[in-house]
Amino acid sequence: MNRAVYLLLALGALMPLRAGRAAEPAKPMNSTNKTELATLGGGCFWCLEATFELLPGVKSVVNGYAGGQKENPTYEEVCSKTTGHAEVVQIAYDPQVVSYEKLLEMFWEIHDPTTLNRQGNDSGPQYRSVIFYHNETQKQAAEKSKAEAQKHWGGRIVTEIVPLKKFYLDEDYHQDYFRNHPEQGYCQAVIRPKVNKVEKKLKEAKH
Repeated sequence: MNRAVYLLLALGALMPLRAGRAAEPAKPMNSTNKTELATLGGGCFWCLEATFELLPGVKSVVNGYAGGQKENPTYEEVCSKTTGHAEVVQIAYDPQVVSYEKLLEMFWEIHDPTTLNRQGNDSGPQYRSVIFYHNETQKQAAEKSKAEAQKHWGGRIVTEIVPLKKFYLDEDYHQDYFRNHPEQGYCQAVIRPKVNKVEKKLKEAKH
């Protein structure tokens, strides 16, 4: 059963949707406030949100869309596969605690970058693997990280590396989804194993 079916069962009825709120391409802030941004897509944004929130140095993770043509897309429109958007997370992090490179290391571990437009049973261009870079430094870091990751994957990595033009914040009911619905079917079957994997690795790193 894919995520769309799980979501319908969880909601029980259609919820009123609010169009995604456009955000300008976010540029990393200056180092005085110790906050920079990363925008990544690797399948279901619920999965990425739940795992990246575990990393020390990550201040916040929000779900949204990027890389498409339609302004202010809704979840239903993105799921129709006609808007060109990918589901993404935008991560605010302290670069003095966790580097952009470390975020990318986790990115390669928590999804399969060799499956085109698919993660598990979730299929479609909205689930594509993609890194939206905010500046030239991130672009170079992403290309280097991808080349390094390729050494550890049997198949060819299909992850796109493209500039972020606009980021649209997703509807409220998608934010903090795993935290708010830990017992929901998709959360238990798909997200929980990823969270457990990251928690285990972080625990091991402390010893």
